[in-house]
Amino acid sequence: MNINNIRIDGIPAVLWGDPCGRMIIAAHGRHSSKTDDCIRVLAEQATAKGYRVLSFDLPKHGERANESGLLMPDECVRELKTMYSFAVNRGDKVSVFGCSIGAYFELLAFEDMEIERAWFLSPVTDMERIIRDLMQYCRITEEEFRTRVWVDNDIEPLYYPYYEYVVSHPIKKWNHKTFILRGENDTLCQYGCVLDFAESFGCFLTVQQGGEHWFHTDSQLAFFGNWIGEILD
Repeated sequence: MNINNIRIDGIPAVLWGDPCGRMIIAAHGRHSSKTDDCIRVLAEQATAKGYRVLSFDLPKHGERANESGLLMPDECVRELKTMYSFAVNRGDKVSVFGCSIGAYFELLAFEDMEIERAWFLSPVTDMERIIRDLMQYCRITEEEFRTRVWVDNDIEPLYYPYYEYVVSHPIKKWNHKTFILRGENDTLCQYGCVLDFAESFGCFLTVQQGGEHWFHTDSQLAFFGNWIGEILD
């Protein structure tokens, strides 16, 4: 498989495969990068089915780990739209793949875009609920959160402007044909939230028995590879 490291508007990115007229924009999850194991598995399966894959490092990840500032949804949305423009300006039809929070950013960025297919692995479909659960864990009210702005804890720091963006940008529209894979034991994204999303937007949901939020073992990645290979068209 041909692998090209490039930069798009200064953003480190990888093109997997040869030009073919169909591009999958792949967004990785938290604490990951553009060459995450699941993206490598995706690229192996997708290039064999006539796709090219474009992945890139989200802010504060991969080659950008030493950047200053915070990871904010609006910045990630802008960068995903930059990747989309790169693809369509080359004449490619665009599909998307998102893992965990990468899927959430794609839901924000691409609701009104022309997308052929979407494949999500362990997607965050209700970010507000996740933040509210963390607020409860930290035993803070919304008013306390607004006043303090930044709340550190032993799971994931809370930042009020991030929460404010999430609340003001609910996912209300997603009309693209979408396939979702979730691990049975995913403790970050509750089954009810993912199921509600799938039923609301007509998505095809598969659950791996014994799977986790992070697909990282050989058996989990093999399951993911078989799943994505079967539904790519």
